[in-house]
Amino acid sequence: MYPRVSIHVVAYNSMDFLPELLESIFAQTFQDFNVLVVDNASSDGVATFLRDQFPKVAMIRNARNVGFSAAHNLAIRYAIDHWGDDDLSDRFVLITNPDIILSPTFLEEIVAAATVDPKTTGSLQGKLLRAFKQNAQDEVFCETVRSERIDSTGLVKHRNRTVTDRGAGELDTGQYDASTEIFGAAGALAFYRASTLQAVRYGDEFLDHDFFLYKEDVDLAWRAKRRGFSSRYVPKAVAYHHRAAYGAERQGWIARIKNRRGKSPMRNWYSTRNHLLLVLKNEGIWSGLLALPWILWFELRRFVYVLVFETRNVSAYFSALKLVPKMLKKRYARPVDRDHRV
Repeated sequence: MYPRVSIHVVAYNSMDFLPELLESIFAQTFQDFNVLVVDNASSDGVATFLRDQFPKVAMIRNARNVGFSAAHNLAIRYAIDHWGDDDLSDRFVLITNPDIILSPTFLEEIVAAATVDPKTTGSLQGKLLRAFKQNAQDEVFCETVRSERIDSTGLVKHRNRTVTDRGAGELDTGQYDASTEIFGAAGALAFYRASTLQAVRYGDEFLDHDFFLYKEDVDLAWRAKRRGFSSRYVPKAVAYHHRAAYGAERQGWIARIKNRRGKSPMRNWYSTRNHLLLVLKNEGIWSGLLALPWILWFELRRFVYVLVFETRNVSAYFSALKLVPKMLKKRYARPVDRDHRV
């Protein structure tokens, strides 16, 4: 019988973090799970490592880097196919980045919370705190520091339709210790009910394949909301995240620009394009009209910034334009059931 929770990791030259993640997974108090690593053509010896150190971990190896979304879609399809005739409302997928560390009771707490309202709660997220490597350049003395600085307590959607991590950058003093409904779960560590993933499925896609990288978690959260599913924050389910680019939830424009310049050009390109796709696919007509002043003001400022400081990213707007027909087709696709696809 296939385990109740299927844990999925997409790896791409992730050996700096993957061992610590897997150690934390197999130290869980809840043990009804399997682990599937989808490797996007890494060159750091991950296959040998898994075979020697974690033989229980299943692995799918792609011949090229197919991106975050496509790799996770492959893993989710694998899990749903193996659950067969099982009740998908009581089966779960945990999507986790390689640079995550779970506390020992993470799965126990989040699975318990998922059983409270199985009909409407489609996804859950725990309290994600930041971790960082101390003495990272020294293989002997390098150690992971688990901080009290918040990384994410769930996704928050704003009037201008930007989405941020709730509480990001704040010191954890208990201000987010109450379970509450959130807009969605952050893709670094997101817990999904399998029946919800099936309900928002488009063909072979759960995460939008066309997004490739970045904001696919926001798109999935928004689509699930449109289908009537809620998302819940579970503060007792604690984990830690080695985030590559740190930023606070509440930032002025100067801080946002500094944060953006600290990110890779590829990340900024996909972030620019995918935000436009997000709004096109998911924004309601009447809610969009009400929020139009905030949306237009934000988009105008960002376009001017890209035009002046990131001219290479102007192509992201043309790329988004080319995808308009496909996004509209996905937007208006009818829901699917367990046995049928769009």
